[in-house]
Amino acid sequence: MPHRLISRDHIRTYREDGVVLIRGLFADHVETLRQGVDRNMTDPGEYASENLREGEAGRFFDDYCNWTRIPEFEEVVRVSAAAEVAADLMESDTVQMFHDHVLVKEPGTSRETPWHQDAPYYFVDCAQTVTFWVPLDPVREASLRCVRGSHHWPKPVLPIRWLSEEDFYPDEDAYLPVPDPDAEGMEVVEYEMEPGDAVAFSFRTVHGARGNRSNRRRRAFSLRLVGDDARYVERPGRTSPPFPGHGMMPGERLREDWFPIIFRR
Repeated sequence: MPHRLISRDHIRTYREDGVVLIRGLFADHVETLRQGVDRNMTDPGEYASENLREGEAGRFFDDYCNWTRIPEFEEVVRVSAAAEVAADLMESDTVQMFHDHVLVKEPGTSRETPWHQDAPYYFVDCAQTVTFWVPLDPVREASLRCVRGSHHWPKPVLPIRWLSEEDFYPDEDAYLPVPDPDAEGMEVVEYEMEPGDAVAFSFRTVHGARGNRSNRRRRAFSLRLVGDDARYVERPGRTSPPFPGHGMMPGERLREDWFPIIFRR
């Protein structure tokens, strides 16, 4: 039986659509995650970035790979129901930690998160994946948006650097162009959410996010997890996160000292 927070309908929707909403998955951990985000913004990691061009209003901060140095994040990774729910959604016997990601859009930030897939940026190749996108503030307008069914597309979407808008990799024929889902009439899913709700989506699901034109902050915590079939793959460009010095070879499972198994049936 699935975890009590989800049903078989959640699992079926996730398999078919590549995205599903799970109410209250992190409801017991909102304050802990807020404290972690405060700590992260006060003491940014090596991958922290500010994602606005000169003259743009607001602030769009993001940072990732901090869960081993920020105790609040590690606590949530270890004790929340996320790993067990991920196993159900991925239909996997194991769940391996990949990385965490914090994204903060302060009030008055008009910049949107561009449409993209996560998978082409990563050095992992697998179908059993899940990202949990968790708002720590009520979300009405600055929401995550996902293209239903895009995890089934025949080619990945070309990775683009967010600010420079330069493509990541040399062989553009291997990729689909970055879509404009609204203009192209694609079915876009988005939700009004409360703190602690979670959107679960595949690494292969095309997604983006609106700017934050409201008068409240939009703090979000993302947790990225992989399942039984995850294997290291070389990409033709620098991956994001880069994880330098990992020493893995193509086809190998991700090393468990860096990417621990956090749930096993």
